Amino acid sequence: MKFIDEATIQVIAGNGGNGAASFRREKFIPKGGPDGGDGGRGGSIYVIADRNINTLVEYRYQRVFRAKRGENGRGSDCYGKGAEDITLRVPVGTLIRNLSNGSLVADLAQDGQKVLLAKGGQGGLGNLHFKSSTNRTPRQFTLGEEGESLEVSLELQVLADVGLLGMPNSGKSTFIRQISAARPKVADYPFTTLHPNLGVVRVDTNRSFVVADIPGLIKGAAEGAGLGHRFLRHLARNRLLLHIIDIAPLDDHADPISDAKAIIEELKQYDEHLFQKPRWLVINKVDLMNSAECLKRTEALQKALDSHAPVFSISALTGQGCQNLIYAISQYLEQTQADTALVQDPHNLSN
Repeated sequence: MKFIDEATIQVIAGNGGNGAASFRREKFIPKGGPDGGDGGRGGSIYVIADRNINTLVEYRYQRVFRAKRGENGRGSDCYGKGAEDITLRVPVGTLIRNLSNGSLVADLAQDGQKVLLAKGGQGGLGNLHFKSSTNRTPRQFTLGEEGESLEVSLELQVLADVGLLGMPNSGKSTFIRQISAARPKVADYPFTTLHPNLGVVRVDTNRSFVVADIPGLIKGAAEGAGLGHRFLRHLARNRLLLHIIDIAPLDDHADPISDAKAIIEELKQYDEHLFQKPRWLVINKVDLMNSAECLKRTEALQKALDSHAPVFSISALTGQGCQNLIYAISQYLEQTQADTALVQDPHNLSN
C-alpha cells in the first residue's frame, strides 16, 4: 500500500428537511387542526482515529464527502426521517486543520477518538408547532437549516517513541531491521528509504517501544532539498531522537563531523521544538575500524559538536552494541513516563 501522509478533503453535512404545513382532513372532522410534521435532521460528518489504518491513501482520490439531507415533514403528524451520519476513519496521529484560517480542528492522538467535523442541519418545524388559542389554522412552517461545510487538511504524524535521524546511507534502516521485525529496503545508494518505517522493539515479555525511521536528511533539507524534509514532522511526537552517524563512510570526501553538524542545523531551522528534543548520538559501523581509531573519531566528534548527550557505539549490521542501546532507551522511556505522570499528578507518590 502506498504511504500517503497528507490529504485535502471537503466535508459537506446534509441540510435539514423542511417542515410541512398541513391540516387534518377526515370525514366527520371538519376542523381537525394543523398536523404538519417536522423535517428530519441532515446527516453529520465525523472523523475517528483507527489504529488499524496507517496511511491516508483513501483520501487521495476521493476528495469530497457529502452527507444526505433529511426528509421533509408530511401531514398526519409525520416527521421526516433523519439522514445517516458519515464516519471517516483516519490513522492515529492525524492532525486536522481548517484550510480557511489554518486553525487546528482536531489532534487524533488516541485510538477511537471521535470528532465532529461538520454538523448536519436541523429539520424545519411543521405548522403543528405554531397553533395557539388565537391562531388555530397556522400556515407557518420553517425550512430546514443548511448543513455545515468545511475544507480541511489531513496531516499524519506517526506515533513512535523513538525517531531516527541521519544522512542517507548512515545505517538507519539496517538498525531498525536489526532491533525489530520491520524490514525496510536496504541498498548501497542514497534515499533507499522513501517513506517512514515503523518497528516495534521487544525489550522483554512486558516491555516494548516503537521506532520510526524517516528518509535521510541532507544539507538544505529545511528548504526542501532531498526527501527527509517531507517527513520531519513525523518526529514531532517522538520522546527521544537517535542521531545515527556513519563513523566510517566509504566516500573519502565525506566528513562525519560536518554531516552531523548539518543535520543538527537542519533540525534547528525546521522546528525549534524538534531541535530541543532529547537527542542521543549513535556511532554506527564501528565494525569497519579498530577500537582505537573508533574512539579517536568519536571523541573528535563529541568535541566538535560540543555535545553532552549520551553516546553509543554500535554496528547495525552485526548487532554489536545494539542490545545495550535498547536497554538504555527502554529505561529512559520508562523514567520519562514516570516523571510525566508525577508532574500531572504530584499527589500520586510511590511509598
